[in-house]
Amino acid sequence: MTRAFVRALGAVCLAVVTAGFATAPSSDLAIERLGTDLVELLDTYRWRGAEWGVLVVSLDRGDTLFAVEPTTPRAPASNVKLLTSAAALAALGSDYRFRTWLVTDGTVTDGVLHGDLVLYGTGDPGLSDRFFSSRTAVFEALAEELRRLGIHTVRGDLVGDASFLPGPLRSEAWDPADLNDHFAPGVSALSFNENVVSVRVEPGSREGLPPVVHTLPDRAGLDVANTSVTVEGRPREPLLLTRDDPMEPIRIEGRIQRGGRDVWRQLTVSDPARFAVSVFRSVLEDSGVQVSGNDRVVVTPSRSVVGGPTVTAPRSEARPRTRVLARHVSPPLRDYLAVVNKQSNNLYAELLYRTLGRLEAGVGSPDASAVAVARALSGLGVEMDQTVQVDGSGLADTNRVTPGTFVSLFRAVESSPLWPEFWASLPEAGERRGLGRMYDTPAAGNLRAKTGTIARVSALSGVVRSADGERLAFSMMVNGTPSTSRAKRVENAVGARLASFERETGGLRP
Repeated sequence: MTRAFVRALGAVCLAVVTAGFATAPSSDLAIERLGTDLVELLDTYRWRGAEWGVLVVSLDRGDTLFAVEPTTPRAPASNVKLLTSAAALAALGSDYRFRTWLVTDGTVTDGVLHGDLVLYGTGDPGLSDRFFSSRTAVFEALAEELRRLGIHTVRGDLVGDASFLPGPLRSEAWDPADLNDHFAPGVSALSFNENVVSVRVEPGSREGLPPVVHTLPDRAGLDVANTSVTVEGRPREPLLLTRDDPMEPIRIEGRIQRGGRDVWRQLTVSDPARFAVSVFRSVLEDSGVQVSGNDRVVVTPSRSVVGGPTVTAPRSEARPRTRVLARHVSPPLRDYLAVVNKQSNNLYAELLYRTLGRLEAGVGSPDASAVAVARALSGLGVEMDQTVQVDGSGLADTNRVTPGTFVSLFRAVESSPLWPEFWASLPEAGERRGLGRMYDTPAAGNLRAKTGTIARVSALSGVVRSADGERLAFSMMVNGTPSTSRAKRVENAVGARLASFERETGGLRP
């Protein structure tokens, strides 16, 4: 984007009516100065081929203060989570809770379950230590409930049933280079430990022995091909933990020094439901419940012992013997939204997204989920016509949203009962556990916004109060930037400038 082009945009942006928002009076010199300053900030770093989209609108007065291509759809990265979380609030309610069930179609006699024990998931991303005392605390509670029922032996298989959301584990639109990394786990109705595992490789006790492989959590049931060797002295070939595809075994290759440091790597698991069942089996064994059969996974609804489209309770009209043995109820949605927006957790966002599709259309496919989000937000008055939503997290670079849509979202939610909990979920500038940027500026402790970053894309959308207390909704996205870190410096400067904006009319009118 050239300097002349940005200046030309700045010269006309205040005279344009965009996205249904009224234009600011051209006579307001404070707004004109704001426009000039923002143009200068956008022009701070010039990148050939980079394209900005920006919109700033007063929530209190309804006028547009600044606009650069606000109706052009762009890749928004994790700003997509704003759409997903607002739609979840609207469609599910802030007190919505996921259920995880232990069910069986067998019979119990003298403490022996004759039949399969089924761990049935409905999309809860929180079976981990994020909300509980340990990674396996939920599994331990389920196992304890079996013991309370007097069950000590299972004469059947241990089944991980993920059929509630039988859609693809991973979007084809995600970058293949990301699929081993913790931020791009597989999406499954039965998820555990956020579908990641830490692998620790410990040197063998003497030269020539293979190193010892540990996992966190233990007994994760990983498929590992270990061809590495323990050697004396510093190895010429470093130890590598590799995997070209997340569905392949983890390869451990190279050399590790005897007495040297352990090697760690965190990886996504290939099959989340199988991972969950493997760990659950170990928890059952530790609690005194023995399972004689094999671990098995069900992903096809027709093969599940649970029938019907319900989210709140499993049932099987065709199999009247199916019954619930134990259940786990998640924390409320409001708690999960903070993980989605403040911590930008992709798995939480994806499972909310798939759940919306499941409720809307009876199938949790990405396409059904996109329709469900659009319907929920359109019902609030959000302008969704130009939105192309491919996933719930923003990992896909084929998502497209306009700045006008994000500003429309803030306007619609702000005027609804959803606002307090939506606002509470947004990261706050200057807060280490929130939006850890814009320290020592007027935006700190004031501005709240969702960040977004993927390759060559940076985004920031939110709300800030001006110096005279006016609430300004804004969205800024840049596509094609070679440096997302430098783009974020521009975003920071824009956020601080908006926080210091003050009208010459003497403040916010009543």
